[in-house]
Formats: sequence, structure tokens, C-alpha cells
Amino acid sequence: MNTTAGRDDAPSGVRWLGHASTLIADRGTVVLTDPVLTDRVAHLRRRRGPTPSGPHVRNPDAVLLSHLHADHTHLPSLRLLDPSIPIVTPWGAIDGLPALRRFADRLVPLRIGEEIRIGSVTVRAVPARHDGRRWRRGPELAQAIGFVVEGDRRTYFAGDTDLYPGLADHVGPVDIALLPVGGWGPTLGNGHLDPSRAAVVARLVAAGLAVPIHYGTLWPVGLDAVRPRLFFGPGAEFVHHAQQAGIDAVELSPGGELGTPHE
Repeated sequence: MNTTAGRDDAPSGVRWLGHASTLIADRGTVVLTDPVLTDRVAHLRRRRGPTPSGPHVRNPDAVLLSHLHADHTHLPSLRLLDPSIPIVTPWGAIDGLPALRRFADRLVPLRIGEEIRIGSVTVRAVPARHDGRRWRRGPELAQAIGFVVEGDRRTYFAGDTDLYPGLADHVGPVDIALLPVGGWGPTLGNGHLDPSRAAVVARLVAAGLAVPIHYGTLWPVGLDAVRPRLFFGPGAEFVHHAQQAGIDAVELSPGGELGTPHE
């Protein structure tokens, strides 16, 4: 399935919009990951970085959703997007979150290992070790996944995951790895990477460049003074660990961009 042709106004690069929301542009095709485009997600507020705006934020060529948690599949943000945009989801997402039925004609479910052609890039679903349920009850009807976006380079968006056996084989060597290194509160539960484990992932996938995401953006209302290191610190800690492992890494601020690797 080829959803669109590339566009001339999309230079290659990555823009981190905060939390797990990124814009990946390659060969004139733009994909948006796990969009959170508002300043609030339930009890969480955007504490750092601007509200996402600018080119392609609301009209990318496709949206990639890694799993159904509300800070990744954020229904109010999906409603802000151009209504023609395809939304790539884990297989079974509409069963795990019936509210997605309002987008049913745009959903493109992928099983692990399946891929789709979007414009000038190929998007492949890869495993993730994370709870794929919307709520912490009932069966897991849609597994959490990550994505490898391949055009002129290979970009790995991990979504939410922890280390798992065979990760390197599933993902393979990549040019850019967008890796979660924290969370949105003063604790980090199972199924997440911390900065040191994220550096292990960067080494396993032989990342040419690694970028920390999923930290330093959302935080519970009223808890600004609680464990601030877990809010501000994971990015720099990850860069340190990655460089110690021989991986080039760069910390962006929410809204920050990088062009081709090593720029």
C-alpha cells in the first residue's frame, strides 16, 4: 500500500515535539509518531517545550501509533489532525480501544514484522516489551510495537519498550534511534527503558546516532518538586551512557530538530 507521494517541502531530518511525539522526514515523506499536540493529557500537563506547531504537525503523510496508552494514543490530538491522514496502529487496536472506531476508515493495522509503503519510505512494525492495553485490566488485545522507517536512512522509533531477547535481530542496524529514556512521573514502572538500558539498546541496534525521547515533557499536576531529576535528567544521562558505549548521541529540547546524522 502506497498512501501518498513524497512532498518537496519536507527536508530530511527528525524533530522532537516532546514526549514520544516526533516528526520523521525522509525522501520527502513525513510521518508523525504518537502525537500529543495539546498541553494536557488527563492529569498530566506539558511542563517543558512549546505546544507542537509548524509544518507537517497536523498534516503529515501518516501517523504511527505504538500502543494504546493515553499518552501515546491521545484521542484529542488525533482529532486535531487532517481527517484524511492514515493512522498506522498495532494489530487489534480497534478491539483494545473501541473509541478508535471513529477513525476506522483511516486505520492501517500492522502485525509484528509486517510493513507498509508510505510515500517514499517503508514502515515496518517491530516488537516492543510493554503493556499494550489501554487500561491495566483485561486481555491484551493489541500488542505494543515499535517502528523502523526506511528511506535514505533507517530510523528506529521504539515507542515504549524495555530490553527483550532478539531486539537487535528484529530491528537491525539503524542510522537513527529514537529511544525512550524516562517517563511522565516520579516512578518508572515495568516495560520502560531508563538511560542506561536505553544505551544498551542503542548499542544493540548499532545506531549511527541516538536521540533520547519520552522524558522531560509531561508531568503530573502539582508534582513539580517531586524527584525533578527524573524529569530533567534522563536525556543527559542517556547521552553519557551512550557515548561511554561508543554510540554518538545528542540531546534535543522539545521542539528541537536535527538534520541528517552527524549534522
